[in-house]
Amino acid sequence: MEVKLHDIGEGMTEAEITCFLIKPGDYVQADDPLIEVQTDKMTAEIPSPKAGFIREIKVKPGETVTVGTTLLILDASNSKEHRKQIIPEREKKIAERSPMEKINQRIVVTRQNHDKRILASPFTRKIARDNGIDIEKVSGSGPAGRIIDEDVYQFMTASQQTKTAIRQEEIVASSEQTSYANDTIPFRGRRKQIAKKMIHSLFTIPHCTHFEEVDVTDLIQFRNELKKRNENISATAFFLKALSICLKEFPIFNARLDEENEVIHLKHEHHLGIAVDTEDGLIVPVMRNVEKKSIRSIHAEMKQLTEKALENQLTLKDISGGTFTISNVGPLGGSIGATPIIQHPEVALVSFHKTKKMPVVTDDDQIIIRSIMNLSMSFDHRVADGATAVRFTSRFAELIHDPKLLLLELV
Repeated sequence: MEVKLHDIGEGMTEAEITCFLIKPGDYVQADDPLIEVQTDKMTAEIPSPKAGFIREIKVKPGETVTVGTTLLILDASNSKEHRKQIIPEREKKIAERSPMEKINQRIVVTRQNHDKRILASPFTRKIARDNGIDIEKVSGSGPAGRIIDEDVYQFMTASQQTKTAIRQEEIVASSEQTSYANDTIPFRGRRKQIAKKMIHSLFTIPHCTHFEEVDVTDLIQFRNELKKRNENISATAFFLKALSICLKEFPIFNARLDEENEVIHLKHEHHLGIAVDTEDGLIVPVMRNVEKKSIRSIHAEMKQLTEKALENQLTLKDISGGTFTISNVGPLGGSIGATPIIQHPEVALVSFHKTKKMPVVTDDDQIIIRSIMNLSMSFDHRVADGATAVRFTSRFAELIHDPKLLLLELV
């Protein structure tokens, strides 16, 4: 039977083959992991639909394949005849040996097959790959011999002296070279998937970006007061709650455009995507039903999602179903504005930038120093107009300028 790449994520159309967890001739049980793949959002393992022998692998590591592509051929029969068809040379050699040799050979084969069934999470495998570690050489200390992150790190430490020696030899060899080559980095995996998704969004959605200045002076002061009471709530948690209030008042930005049926679907649930900068590229975990959550719970859940994103441990549910996206690049410093690309098929995205102190003229012509944050809002101009975007960001600025107003909107 053919084992094909199926849709493992919302809107997924393709994935990159990162590594094989089996080889031709291996026997697998139902649900055993077969192949590890990488999409623009997550790393996942393709499980075996049935028990049987791996007859043939149809794809190669590093290859990008579309949904529906045949990955491998699985012989789901457990009969001895089918076994001989799959690994004829091995059976022939065993048949030619003496009874005692046959027993010993089958023990070796069984042990080899058992050894190849490596138990490890995709993230653990990634640690090994990124550090050039053959995971089959690592001894697992987890349940049933499962290899955990610490096992890989210990293996790396044990071989550190060898790696250092190799590194020194490479440096010496490099210094003796008379010609130089350009540095390159691979364009595949999540980076390649992100690129394709961004191109699709940019050429599908007519982007328009609106900029706003937001006075966060009182919010900073309010957060400092909370810290004195051991309540360390991030500014982003307040931003998310304020955005949810704005989306309730301006639902056009929490919508989906269905051009085929000529209708705009307004979403009542606020599932907000939070862009996280990871080593492998941008990933957007989704916080669900922000409209029903307190600022304290928003902060706690956002922290959990961010940690899972950085550790590459997000589930399918964690990254799907977003209705609106935010990107907080202010903590990185230096950013005063941008034209962020919308997450298709969403309608809008807001990016928060650097906060800096600057002089502000009051209504009575007094000059005072306030903390001002820049905001960029990209929106789908097919769905909404600039005037609506201005009203949306003005309402957001009002709520953040005086955070006590948030209390009036809580339900």
